[in-house]
Amino acid sequence: MSETIRWGLLSTAVINEALIGAIPKAARSELVAVASRSAEKAQAYAKAHGIPKAHGSYDALLADPDVDAIYISLPNSLHCEWTVKAAAAGKHVLCEKPLVLSLAELDAVVAAAADNHVTIFEAFANLHHSQTQKVIEIVQSGRLGDLQLITGWQAFPVPADDSDNIRLKPELGGGSLWDLGVYPNSLAIVFNQTGPPVEVWAIQVVGETGVEIALTGQLRFANGVVAQISSGLHSPRHRAFRIVGSEGMLDISEPSIPPALVYKDTQIVFTGKDDSQETIVIPASDPYRAEVEALAACVLDGAAPVIPLHLSRDFLKSVLALYESAATGTLVQL
Repeated sequence: MSETIRWGLLSTAVINEALIGAIPKAARSELVAVASRSAEKAQAYAKAHGIPKAHGSYDALLADPDVDAIYISLPNSLHCEWTVKAAAAGKHVLCEKPLVLSLAELDAVVAAAADNHVTIFEAFANLHHSQTQKVIEIVQSGRLGDLQLITGWQAFPVPADDSDNIRLKPELGGGSLWDLGVYPNSLAIVFNQTGPPVEVWAIQVVGETGVEIALTGQLRFANGVVAQISSGLHSPRHRAFRIVGSEGMLDISEPSIPPALVYKDTQIVFTGKDDSQETIVIPASDPYRAEVEALAACVLDGAAPVIPLHLSRDFLKSVLALYESAATGTLVQL
């Protein structure tokens, strides 16, 4: 392989815009191809975005010898199938979150990565952001003392009559937790750093299409830390995150990616036990560029991924337990 990773986009989803802007800016990466289910759509998309090659099927993209890595932005229910197929074709994979919807699917992805000697990781762009790395640094420094409580919420409005929205389709892996709740869920696990929770409880509101349009959950970790998270698809846009420790707390007003992909300085606020406050500014950065460069580092340098598959397993175990609790009305132990 050359010292450049050549990327192909598998689908023409809206989220591709983030990668189309990021790949040309990323070190050692080049965007060379896109695939759609029709040649006409792929060609129009490639022309509109200045992409050299267009493929009229996903299989054709995987067969392209000039493509080294695939970005998968399909509906959630198709992630496993095409991640495994891409790995079998010898392609490295950056797959949008959630990577898969079941532990059996995750086992298939892990096996595909190992059998075909390729890198696969979940595209949580916010976990590649320098802000997230700064929060981890503060937590590990002990400045917050012993962690006690973590809270996070993420929601935005999806019109109830938007029948084509994949977030509202149960057969495509829709629902507020899969789409938005995975953000505070993953951050709680990453910041607490003791693995998945040991027990969870959740309550949900199910909409007319059969997916939950709101979910609130509580997670208890082995070290006694409790996380409270919520997600929603029928409320005004809101998101924030807080970590409370015995010596101080951190407030994060922008814990995920700005909706307009406008990258700007972000701020986290530290509050001490004496009510003193410090605002910590994190310079603007493109987290999508960071995850593209992270994959290149894995492939070309042998670096470890920011989100290894065992961490994705921790995320998944927690989400599945939250869904089980919400469906049964019981406390679920992992």
